[in-house]
Amino acid sequence: MPQNAKIARADLHFYEEPCISGKNGSGTIFFSGCNLRCCYCQNFEISHLNKGKVISFEQLANIMKELEQKGANNINFVNPSHYLTAIHNALRIYKPKIPLVYNSSGYDILTQSELNTFDVFLFDLKYITPEVSFKYSGAKNYFEYASKAIKKAYSVKENTFNKHGLMQSGVIIRHLVLPMNTKESLKVIDWVEQNAKEAYLSIMAQYVPCGDAFKFPEINRKITVREYNKVVDYALSKNLQNVYIQSLKSATQDYIPNFDFNN
Repeated sequence: MPQNAKIARADLHFYEEPCISGKNGSGTIFFSGCNLRCCYCQNFEISHLNKGKVISFEQLANIMKELEQKGANNINFVNPSHYLTAIHNALRIYKPKIPLVYNSSGYDILTQSELNTFDVFLFDLKYITPEVSFKYSGAKNYFEYASKAIKKAYSVKENTFNKHGLMQSGVIIRHLVLPMNTKESLKVIDWVEQNAKEAYLSIMAQYVPCGDAFKFPEINRKITVREYNKVVDYALSKNLQNVYIQSLKSATQDYIPNFDFNN
């Protein structure tokens, strides 16, 4: 990927967690490329096929300003890991007065610079088991890095909200339930309870086979009600207080953004 940011979409986005999207939407910037190779990625055309347009630091700064002027609740950097230099350079030109969201797969190494710059960390925690993360995402050491990144952010970011219930700082951990992989989901919940109990856990039901998921028959379908309820019930049995759940109606490609950035 280029040193300058390559982006595929920049607009108000209404399909994040309620404390991120709120009523006005999240000012979301989708970056092209990814440091993982998840076979089922719902954003396959930008994460694998690198669809997007290269922009300057100044253009990125202007995009942030425009999203803020539109009334965005925050600036939400989706998959920023490989563009941190570009983001920091853009923020030197213009820094929004609304929270900055670091929205990533979790496969990160966080420095003090990121901890100082970003207010909300919205991490995936996809897997615990190395064999599973290698099979579906090509990264045997995924959990090693994701767990360290989450714990690092969790140790310094207290959950705070404004009067409208919008998160101003804190950590949200997302977990996408995969077909035939509920045992992995239960391991994730155990880890969250033991290591980041006050973080917000978002248990996602929105899995739809995309990309190369067809190459793995066991995940080439949506999850069942039974699979999702098993995971949610387990989370509730752990007495986790900060949990988001989804309707299985969210398992549709209708919520996948149109990656059409052409400014």
